Amino acid sequence: MLMKNKRLSLLLSLFAGALVPGYAADKAPTYNKDVQPILSSRCISCHRAGEIGPMEFSSYAKVRPWAKSIKQNALSRRMPPWFADPHFGKFSNDRSMPQAEIDTLAQWADAGAPEGSAKDKRPQPTFVDGWNIPQPDLVVQAPKPFSIPKEGKVDYQYIVIPTGLTEDKWVETVEARPTDRTVVHHIVIFVRDPASNWLRGEAEPGVAFVPPRLRADGKARSDIGGGGNEILTIYTPGNLPDRWKPGQAKFVRAGSDLVLQVHYTPNGKSATQDHSKVGMIFAKQPPVERVMTLSTQNDRFAIAPGDPNYRVDGRPARMPNQATLLSFFPHMHLRGKAFEYKIKMPGQEAETLLSVPRYDFNWQLTYRLEKPLMLPAGAQIESSAWFDNSPNNPFNPDPKDTVRFGEQSYEEMMIGFFDITFDAKIDRRDFFRPAVSPKPAASKPAGAE
Repeated sequence: MLMKNKRLSLLLSLFAGALVPGYAADKAPTYNKDVQPILSSRCISCHRAGEIGPMEFSSYAKVRPWAKSIKQNALSRRMPPWFADPHFGKFSNDRSMPQAEIDTLAQWADAGAPEGSAKDKRPQPTFVDGWNIPQPDLVVQAPKPFSIPKEGKVDYQYIVIPTGLTEDKWVETVEARPTDRTVVHHIVIFVRDPASNWLRGEAEPGVAFVPPRLRADGKARSDIGGGGNEILTIYTPGNLPDRWKPGQAKFVRAGSDLVLQVHYTPNGKSATQDHSKVGMIFAKQPPVERVMTLSTQNDRFAIAPGDPNYRVDGRPARMPNQATLLSFFPHMHLRGKAFEYKIKMPGQEAETLLSVPRYDFNWQLTYRLEKPLMLPAGAQIESSAWFDNSPNNPFNPDPKDTVRFGEQSYEEMMIGFFDITFDAKIDRRDFFRPAVSPKPAASKPAGAE
């Protein structure tokens, strides 16, 4: 009987080892050799001091207590956050882990999360304090922080901040950073051209204000969303800074102002302050391609109470001239369920380029094409969004409400941002005139308007 029990124990142990490859202590992955490289490449940009991740992954001592949680989140693919359907398109910033990396993390946790040999240690990635980008060439920030109450509604705040630039600049890397992420829903940073009258004279520079929504004649204003000025970048929870390839950049004319459109949402726990800033790195040489952010959207819809799958189609964005498609950034609010982009080439059927079947309001990501797509004149970017206004949506503020377009999180938005590039020698206004060709910029720098 004793012999049988020993044999049974041996078989069970062998069977258990077979269920978890590499489970044996002498073959198990270790932190220093196998796990730290994965965390450094996939996780540490968020999981470090001052960033959005709730715990730090900067050392073995800090990672070890979270071994089981890391395994569970990797196996379920909850982390790292990535929501693109793999059947459509390939993306250069795909955060999803290959199965081999997931298996390594799971085996490491199952083996007791061993540290491994000190000789296998690798240096941790280094970051500039307070940034996810290298040291900015220029940091733009309001003179004073903005106060957010514990509760209640806060209207969109607009902050006009002079850049102080005395010469035209091309921006190849940019990051917007709140100082209190718990209350910042988003920040859209516009570049107000010196010739633009948008919001000019309506508020003191550097001081947050709420523009009146009606004109003097009582009609609704149509210039709140940028007044025809370009978007420099957009901050949303969990997204990464904009870094364009060498030879690609956004244009900022000398004398421009940045206008920060900030949506604050009180956290319900305490009053606080935010002092958001914008950091820019300038191109050392004039670029070959000018980057511009455009959108396909719809602000005229009414989502019926309880509807679990309400569809809204955006107005197609037609390319007036040849351009190259770089990336997508879908934006919805708490009822957002899914989002899709399609491309319709002239004379062809529309083709899906990006499908996000599980939109997550808390992780609003940019999806950068692995191979940028050339768009001939006449090509159309199309978008569709689906909303869940049912009681089954745990984030739904009120399933009994008819939901329309609006600025607050309990309202909804349907905006499909996307980035394109075009020849930097073409003036921006000329790009939107059909069938233009590059022309010299005379005495102005390439791309100046």
